[in-house]
Amino acid sequence: MLSFEHIEMLSGLLVLLPLALLFVLVLRWKTRVKKALGDEALVNSLTKTYSARLFLLKFLIVLLAIVLGVAALANLRKPEQGGSEKKAGIDVMIALDVSKSMLSEDIKPSRLEKARQFVNLLIDRLGDDRVGFVVFAGQAYLQMPLTGDVAAAKLFVSNASPDAVPVQGTQLGDALRLCDNSLDTKQKKYKAVVLISDGEDHDPKSEEAIKLLNDHGVVVYTVGIGTPEGSPIMEPGANDYKRDENGQTVISKLNEKELTDIATQTNGQYFRLDNSAGVADAVFADMNKLDKKLVNATDNRRYTSFFPLFLALCIALLITEMFIPEVKPGIL
Repeated sequence: MLSFEHIEMLSGLLVLLPLALLFVLVLRWKTRVKKALGDEALVNSLTKTYSARLFLLKFLIVLLAIVLGVAALANLRKPEQGGSEKKAGIDVMIALDVSKSMLSEDIKPSRLEKARQFVNLLIDRLGDDRVGFVVFAGQAYLQMPLTGDVAAAKLFVSNASPDAVPVQGTQLGDALRLCDNSLDTKQKKYKAVVLISDGEDHDPKSEEAIKLLNDHGVVVYTVGIGTPEGSPIMEPGANDYKRDENGQTVISKLNEKELTDIATQTNGQYFRLDNSAGVADAVFADMNKLDKKLVNATDNRRYTSFFPLFLALCIALLITEMFIPEVKPGIL
């Protein structure tokens, strides 16, 4: 079935209305000017080579070119056969810590940048699995529900930053609960959460969230980012490190025990993020052992796009319009 990928682009067709009005106004203006020049017979003789039909034809060609150009932007497409086949996979929610402690540079170029690299590599490996994305700090926010759209997932990952969450802190429990709410709680398997954080948890309700995930059959893989020795936190837009109420430089340290406990209690595994590609391979390899379910792979279907055809016709019409004169053929 034909559909538009960017249907919002069709609003560009609204430009046809003012163009049509402008065409009518130009015709009226030409009529007034012709009358104002004086003797009608003389004016008709002087303008006998002018063709109103060709002028109308040129205008209609421009309108058609605009329609084709808008259609190209909206990308009319047709799904290829087999695009809605069933494939086996699991549902994976990725929760990324974007608190200010993730700006520490004990991991180069920063904890957050290293974590984003890892998430993109992991998404590339998920194949037929569906993925959702959550960011958290003092609160947790769902950035993207479960989907098979890899490009969209990577777009949300690239925009993840401390600015995405106004309340600072590291509430692991909130992130885990939101991930659980984003998964199908009726099924006790086929689900996993990948939690990436430095583990500096300040949420006393984490244990409740862990129990909830365990009851719903969600396996949690935790990925620690940072070093046990820690590093100061550079305040965004400032030239100084973050300090506490006593003026002492705050040192953010990787809390591996917290992250290991979460993974252990949910039958998952803990990984320290040193080599992004290696850890992505390890997480996916263990995740790939989980039971899989048949999912409708419509999010991953391939399409035949018609925008090159529309764009080519649009350009061809505009070029053709340039070579159409406004004088009658055969008259010099």
